[in-house]
Amino acid sequence: MLTMGMPLRQSLRVGRYLMEQKLRRRTYFPLLVELEPLFACNLACAGCGKIQHPADVLKRRMPVEQALAAMEECGAPMVSIAGGEPLMHPQIDQLVDELVKRRKYVFLCTNAALLRKKLDKFTPSRYFSFAVHIDGLRERHDASVCKEGVFDEAVEAVREAKRRGFRVTSNTTFFSTDTPQTVIEVLDYLNDDLGVDQMMLSPAYAYDKAPDQEHFLGVAETRAMFRKAFGEGRRKKWRLNHSPLFLDFLEGKVDFPCTAWAIPSYSLFGWQRPCYLLGDGYAQTYRELVETTDWSAYGRGRDDRCANCMAHCGYEPTAVLATMSSLRESIRAVRAN
Repeated sequence: MLTMGMPLRQSLRVGRYLMEQKLRRRTYFPLLVELEPLFACNLACAGCGKIQHPADVLKRRMPVEQALAAMEECGAPMVSIAGGEPLMHPQIDQLVDELVKRRKYVFLCTNAALLRKKLDKFTPSRYFSFAVHIDGLRERHDASVCKEGVFDEAVEAVREAKRRGFRVTSNTTFFSTDTPQTVIEVLDYLNDDLGVDQMMLSPAYAYDKAPDQEHFLGVAETRAMFRKAFGEGRRKKWRLNHSPLFLDFLEGKVDFPCTAWAIPSYSLFGWQRPCYLLGDGYAQTYRELVETTDWSAYGRGRDDRCANCMAHCGYEPTAVLATMSSLRESIRAVRAN
């Protein structure tokens, strides 16, 4: 059985899916799709390069039918809807509803600035979660998104969504300006005070077009920071939405190759190769993506752009597959859940 800090039903579903891929002897298959139905955003965060697209691209919105066709074609059991800010998409509620009808596990990533205004469009479901970006406590978060008041609005939106019965997770990006103490403070707040269902950790990746190029973490810095932050039993206390092996990876206890094909990105331009962090062209189908991309060319030690990457989109699926292949790690993952 597999767990990534998931609810039991979801863990069983994903574990069954992975076993099916193994029995079919498939080399490449998607675990989760990063779906970007638009690039437009209502914020201009210092560490993000998505809104650097030309104005005509920022005006585009992916039709719901196109997004559903991509998910049906690849067959992934989970989808993370990102952007841009997906709540700016006029049919975002229809897209979520259709994915839920297909029993896909849907994570709608949002900065939450529009969330309270849009909540009435959505219905709570065990297949659906809001994934709210909170990159630190008030001062730290508002500096990260380059706008005051965003933290307070996000917190109120999370509380209202939880009050209405929605599942809410969080996603926190950490930069070189963070310390083990700031990691502890924000995770304690999200876990204990705000009460989000689960938390995701993201070491910042250096987008080429990001306005701020000075504060991205290196591998050694990332490992040292998480090793200290996870100490004294805190790692076991927090409701982290990661497999134990991926958390080991963040601490530097283990190392993994990148498995970018397992969390592919589908956007207005098609299937992005090799991942949503690098843009080396696009494929029109998932099959074309996996069959025509030289996956051996990417990862630390292979591509200089990957030298400091420890992003979950490349390394969480590697950790999950390693968990699946080990009875010891599978038992450990179940206990962690």
